[in-house]
Amino acid sequence: MRRRGSPDEEQMTALYTEHYAVLLSFICRYVRDRHKAEDLVQETLLRAWRHIDHLEPDPVRTRSYLLTIARNVVTNTWRAEQRRPRLVADEAAVASVPAADNVDQLVEGWLVAEALGRLSDNHRAVVQAMYYEGQTVAGAARKLSVPEGTVKSRAYYAVRALRQAFEEMGVLR
Repeated sequence: MRRRGSPDEEQMTALYTEHYAVLLSFICRYVRDRHKAEDLVQETLLRAWRHIDHLEPDPVRTRSYLLTIARNVVTNTWRAEQRRPRLVADEAAVASVPAADNVDQLVEGWLVAEALGRLSDNHRAVVQAMYYEGQTVAGAARKLSVPEGTVKSRAYYAVRALRQAFEEMGVLR
């Protein structure tokens, strides 16, 4: 047994069978992708279904109404695509984009160099070995020919001196 649909469903089925091909042809004039055009036809018919009580029984007026909806759907889709940024696949275009300036990095480097310049030679050597070269306490002790405890102590006091230097330069509060 086949279930009989509501009058709105029957009217929508009739709209689909009568006007689908015309709507698809109309939308394909503006949209090159067939799948996208079919989606836009579906969107057009969905909008018509939401206002199915406003449809006229005259098929000419109904087609005109559907084509107006289709035009609005195409226009809205085009506008939405214009707002989206486009991906660039051209390597030359990507390479020609200017790089971000590194002024902040230059200023930070200058500030760190200035603060390191205020340290004693022994403290600067420990900071260099441990923080810039990534050596362990034992490795830094071997490199500097001092006991490990001395490296720990110098590292502690070097960090305190750096903090004070940054505060004097107005970088830290």
